[in-house]
Amino acid sequence: MEDRFAIMTGNEACVRGAVVAGMNFFAGYPITPATEIAEIASALLPKKDGKFMQMEDEIASIAAVIGASFAGAKAMTATSGPGISLMQENLGFAIIAEVPIVIVDVMRQGPCQGVATAPAQGDFMQTKWGTHGDHPVIALAPASVGEVYVETIRAFNLAEKYRTPVHILSDAMLAHMSERVRIPEAKEYEIVNRKTPTCAKNDYKPYQDDGTGVPPMAKFGDGYKWYVSGIIHDETGFPVTNEPEQIGLQIRRLLSKVENNRGDIEKYEEYRTEDAEILLSAVGMVSRSAKAAIDQARNEGIRVGLLRPITLWPFPERRLAELAGQVRTIVTCEMNEGQLFHMVRESAGGTNVRRVTQNNGKIISAQKILTTIRELQTND
Repeated sequence: MEDRFAIMTGNEACVRGAVVAGMNFFAGYPITPATEIAEIASALLPKKDGKFMQMEDEIASIAAVIGASFAGAKAMTATSGPGISLMQENLGFAIIAEVPIVIVDVMRQGPCQGVATAPAQGDFMQTKWGTHGDHPVIALAPASVGEVYVETIRAFNLAEKYRTPVHILSDAMLAHMSERVRIPEAKEYEIVNRKTPTCAKNDYKPYQDDGTGVPPMAKFGDGYKWYVSGIIHDETGFPVTNEPEQIGLQIRRLLSKVENNRGDIEKYEEYRTEDAEILLSAVGMVSRSAKAAIDQARNEGIRVGLLRPITLWPFPERRLAELAGQVRTIVTCEMNEGQLFHMVRESAGGTNVRRVTQNNGKIISAQKILTTIRELQTND
């Protein structure tokens, strides 16, 4: 069978990937540059017996998505930085209640309303630390329209498998650009559905660890007993706020869902790292500029490579540490003031770490990165 291709934007690829993954509920509120995701979902979902809800704001949007997931739906919302800020309280609830949902953040220039139409990468740390308390985070950062498609499928799979919210970090440029996308055949990807209980309905405990760290999840309305709140709870869901041992146990189990499964969750790309003396690290669209700079530098005899985290959280710190032992300098390239720089520096040991930043709503050019590479080659 011949491969199938389609021309689509990043926002369209996100919705089409979500539908392939089984999304049957979307709730959202319009915001540039994410609005097309809601528009396309409103057109596609009714044709596939799914539900679309236009909500009054972003707080209601994530609340609706959480409720739909409790009822058994595969649910997604999409917004941008200001909307992500509003969603933080309910995001914390989804984490502690262990509700599988997908949240798309089409990043734009901030802070606050910033520049609605300009791409940026200022939400890396907000994704990790936006809601309070220690908690697991999974965030995927695609770099092409085709990758938006497949990583959206993977986002749903990870949310369902580990019963936790999963973020997709796009940006205004990736959202609106059009590229040729190969549509994979069904046999090429796995679709994961959440684990459901096998016990008698009266015996069900919604947070009882079955030995995997991820409790089975019953649907609301199917006759299983449920108690849900945002308070630290035991395996029945009831509060244990006066039981320090239980509090610590629940927090550690939440974190272990991601930490113990890094090998399954982490994904990264290496480009020409085999003999690199200088390593670039870049995420999303900026990695494309970094690759172009690497190719030019290689033509000039400078040995440069790239480590691109596709899973931004959990960050591929082990592989970065290995590469840090091989190169003399690491350079982060990013559209913010150095959020990736701090992440990389934590894992780089004693290796020198520099940064190329640009925070003006424009994608960093390959030439700007190449200039830094040449300076390092001359001065180090």
